[in-house]
Amino acid sequence: MAAHVPDSQLTDEENGLSMRAPLLHSHGLAARQKGATFARTCFNVTNTLSGIGVLSIPYALSEAGWMSVALFFAVAIVCFYTGLLLQRCMDADPHIRSYSDIGEFAFGQRGRITVAIFMYIELYLIAVSFLILEGDNLDNLFPNLEFQFLSQEIKGKQFFLLISALIVLPTTWLRNLDGLAYISAGGVVASVVLLCSLIWIGVTETGFQKKGRLVNFSGLPTALGLFFVCFTSHAVFPTIHASMREKTRFSKVLQISFALCTFNYGAMAILGYLMYGDDLESQVTLNLPAGKIGSKIAIYTTLINPFAKYALTITPIALSIEEWLAFRYKRSYSILVRTLLLLSTVMTALSIPFFGLLMAFIGSSLSIMVSVLFPCVFYMKIYRDSGRSRVEMAVIGGVMAAGILVSVVGTYSSVLQIIGSL
Repeated sequence: MAAHVPDSQLTDEENGLSMRAPLLHSHGLAARQKGATFARTCFNVTNTLSGIGVLSIPYALSEAGWMSVALFFAVAIVCFYTGLLLQRCMDADPHIRSYSDIGEFAFGQRGRITVAIFMYIELYLIAVSFLILEGDNLDNLFPNLEFQFLSQEIKGKQFFLLISALIVLPTTWLRNLDGLAYISAGGVVASVVLLCSLIWIGVTETGFQKKGRLVNFSGLPTALGLFFVCFTSHAVFPTIHASMREKTRFSKVLQISFALCTFNYGAMAILGYLMYGDDLESQVTLNLPAGKIGSKIAIYTTLINPFAKYALTITPIALSIEEWLAFRYKRSYSILVRTLLLLSTVMTALSIPFFGLLMAFIGSSLSIMVSVLFPCVFYMKIYRDSGRSRVEMAVIGGVMAAGILVSVVGTYSSVLQIIGSL
């Protein structure tokens, strides 16, 4: 079924694609022999979905009550569906290799710039959340640390945040991040270990006896924002899809990965709420009893991923800045850019040290745009003249309307809470 191709995309090179179709076909056959296997792609997608949202998902449930479990599964279904829409957008042109390419294919250069802005802001704030996470959990491991430095009172969270930044700084200077990529792949294992640790602590220490609330309407905006954070990996789906050997099976990859991650997130939310009820902290690891082996395993596992993933998260922003300033290949300037970028995230993390509220803001203002609204808009633009059913377009319109409502209400609520907590 033919897709609509914007006039801005009809370059001389693309007008000649039909003349080179046999050649492109032969290259496509060769590429399929070298791409990532189905199993490897499943692991990659699952790894991207298994993010730090797993720590805040129990807190989300405590904010909105038991009825919000239904909303959690609804969010998972919506994000899975928009992932399928992205796949169809990628199928519209074999040259699409990234999320920004989809934006450019649909709306020209303005589409590429708009996607890039939202993606980079989201990545920046996620990098900030990594530092906040490190500071909070290290302070939980080594509590009551406080000292004076140059007439300034330094508290434990601030100290550990700064130490974490210094440790992660050299990793941001690396050009080749293959080693960090292998380390960050442990995110899937880390999520499983965290879940097992939570179960172990529940069985041996706390029990699962908290009743909680049925529903808390005032907490729904925060909870929805946190739910969306759990499934905010759409920005990398096109890259993973492009690297796959059998691209037609990508929808099956999404089914498996979303099912596994939805189960893991859901189990974490329900078990955490049964263990701690409305007393849940913004990160469930902060509720775990100090000194217990299960708590230490959970916290140490939690601390590993940010150290490895910070550089991977911030590198796309650094490369874009270096390219814009035209000294991408000058080593000393590159180090300066990345150091200043890290320093800016440290200052932001010290200014807004509220992990749960920050994650809710990211989910409401950015994740919904990247994971829900953009896929719908791009799909409708690319396939507007292809005779898609009215039912499908009505469903997409409903998803967009719901996404806009949740985004506006959630962003407003999270901003108010952040301001009120300063």
